[in-house]
Amino acid sequence: MLQPELERFLQHLAVERRLAARTVALYRDALKSLQACAAEEGTDLATAQVHHVRQWVAQLRARGLGARSIAIALAAWRGLYRWWGLQGALSHNPVDGIHAPKAAKPLPKALSVDQAVALADQSGAGENPLLGARDHAIVELLYGCGLRVGELVALDASASPKAAGWVDCADRTAHVLGKGSKRRSVPVGGAAAVALDQWLAVRAEVARGDEPALFVSRRGTRLSASQVRARLGQLARTAGLPTRVHPHMLRHSFASHLLQSSGDLRAVQELLGHANIATTQVYTKLDYQHLARIYDAAHPRAKRRG
Repeated sequence: MLQPELERFLQHLAVERRLAARTVALYRDALKSLQACAAEEGTDLATAQVHHVRQWVAQLRARGLGARSIAIALAAWRGLYRWWGLQGALSHNPVDGIHAPKAAKPLPKALSVDQAVALADQSGAGENPLLGARDHAIVELLYGCGLRVGELVALDASASPKAAGWVDCADRTAHVLGKGSKRRSVPVGGAAAVALDQWLAVRAEVARGDEPALFVSRRGTRLSASQVRARLGQLARTAGLPTRVHPHMLRHSFASHLLQSSGDLRAVQELLGHANIATTQVYTKLDYQHLARIYDAAHPRAKRRG
């Protein structure tokens, strides 16, 4: 059971602050941990100092709690002591100035080259040849140009003053409007150009007469980002891929595979439209993982001996 002061704080959160029941439950768990840590040391919570709190955070980390869980715990502890201070019971908050460890950013997931090719091949094999041609062009542009899904669905079939983006088939270049309303041009590879030509040859049979969008739905209107996500997920399942595929994964795959082949980080930054190269550097970690797998599989000294 929690000490009466801690129960009153939770009641304050639930009744006066009207926090969600889930949040109050998380805070309750955090306060249980706080009370247990103090009890192990024989420390009175009301007289705890900064060094006590630092030690208790270290104990949470030793128990395997992640950065997010520790951040929630610190928020609960900090709120308790702040509330306690407003009641006139404390003169300081020992949690102020203590921050949770930074959570490691997960690496973006990328398909292997074989998986990306299998997805592209599957995209053109649907029952409806018209929509199959469209899906094939979508997958090839996402993977071959590294487009964001928003950039893809904003493409028009031809250039115009109002077009946010378009593909110039003559010089094989995609002109897109990226984040921050920044325009960039990306080369369209051979496979993507062929798929695009095949789609443009039949697009008029699907699109409404006045629809400028390059990619349209069954109704002939511009495809939405959510429709592309749903369609791509379905194609991935049909292709038997072992992971959940979304448009941004193809963008990650584009960057990772290009970096593996070229090693040119600055070029990848330009093609992706990243304002800061630090954003692009995450792909060097993906590239290192690729190299590590090759090393483990091929080098005679790589495998650990039992």
